[in-house]
Amino acid sequence: MNSSGRPLSNGGSSDSPVIPAQEERSVLGSRVRRTPVIYGLIAATALVFLGQLIGQYTLGFDLVGSLGAKDNMAIAAGELWRLITPVFIHGGPVHFFVNMYSLYAIGPVVERFFGTGRTLTLYLLSGIAGVVLSLSFSPYRSVGASGAIFGLLGSLGAFLYANRTTFGQAGRMQLRHIILVALLNLGLGLSPGIDNWGHFGGLLFGAILAWFISPSLEVVRDELTERVYLTDRRPWRVTWPAILIGSVVLALLAITAILSQ
Repeated sequence: MNSSGRPLSNGGSSDSPVIPAQEERSVLGSRVRRTPVIYGLIAATALVFLGQLIGQYTLGFDLVGSLGAKDNMAIAAGELWRLITPVFIHGGPVHFFVNMYSLYAIGPVVERFFGTGRTLTLYLLSGIAGVVLSLSFSPYRSVGASGAIFGLLGSLGAFLYANRTTFGQAGRMQLRHIILVALLNLGLGLSPGIDNWGHFGGLLFGAILAWFISPSLEVVRDELTERVYLTDRRPWRVTWPAILIGSVVLALLAITAILSQ
């Protein structure tokens, strides 16, 4: 999340679609079908950014940004859509492309493990959590998808830690890499003009929620065929209570932050 238009760089599931080989007409087409949420989010964010550019060239100012940025006083006055709209708004081309590249780099990995429903839930709720923490501790206007992307990063870290026995040494190496990437980007977020509260809020909420809703993988051996495969002991359909509780907690935090303005 950026409060002055400056960029931030960071670094299969049971409900994921299965794509027959004959339908894979292109590498990009295959990726879109396998991870529709991530590419849908990139497309939606690109459309919003296009709207920002059109407003700047036709009206002389960013109408989308002025109506949707995180603005403490506007949110306190009742413009509650600003708790989510900043996730899709960016401060300039560099800010937009860096965040979308980050989403492109980490998002498909998350969606392949978590599936479409959990991925979309984590992205949106982590983005809101970033706005809420920024609302609580930062008086400045801010925009950007970084909080939501940090949420996916935190969720992947929590998932790898929870399944560290299943993934073994390779999983532990990836977990250390994720922790390093998160620390480096939080360090970069200390630079002037960057809303690090939004980053930290997304990271923390994504990690905590993922601890309760991420796939719980178990290695299963088929005695007849002797094939070994992974099964999810916590499918998407049983995670709704945790998602509901997380949403209620987030709503209470948002109300508290709004009342403190």
